[in-house]
Amino acid sequence: MRQRAPAEETGHMNIVNLLPYDEIAIQQAAELLVLGFRDHWPDSWTSLDSALEEVHGLLHNEYICRIALDDDGNVLGWIGALPSYGGKVWELHPLVVHPDHQRQGIGRALVLDLEARVREHGGLTLHLGSDDVDGMTSLAGADLYTNLWEQIRDIRNLKGHPYEFYQKLGYTIIGVMPDANGRGKPDIYMAKRIG
Repeated sequence: MRQRAPAEETGHMNIVNLLPYDEIAIQQAAELLVLGFRDHWPDSWTSLDSALEEVHGLLHNEYICRIALDDDGNVLGWIGALPSYGGKVWELHPLVVHPDHQRQGIGRALVLDLEARVREHGGLTLHLGSDDVDGMTSLAGADLYTNLWEQIRDIRNLKGHPYEFYQKLGYTIIGVMPDANGRGKPDIYMAKRIG
């Protein structure tokens, strides 16, 4: 039986810990990784096996792994966090919401819930990387070794890149890693002070 405490009631969903013995939820979370990343980040989790490995890797005691469940217990989305710098800084990794349930507040609720959990663990900063592998922003294909900060300041969202979602939640672009995913395919680094 799925243990639901601690949970946050959020509309018609509950946000709960993903537990290592909840094989149904683990399977659904892995399926979401494949489904949620296949269109814009096709090299992320190309198989259910690689996605299951990712989910199981986040079920470590020191990590945070939370899922949003509908009233029937189906996984609508999930989010994780990994500590670094002695627990003062945490990396948000990953966040995925089922494509049929996006733009309904689930991602926002998961991020806010995660921020609360990280604060409970003494975290001061939450950071993330948001790759641009298919030209979703004006940073893709650009020479990021020239006038980097001007390019970050003037970033444009060309195809619905999620960096704007995070900005609405108070995250700031703190840098980029040029060519992280191949020439002209940067990773956009964002962070928020939460403690």
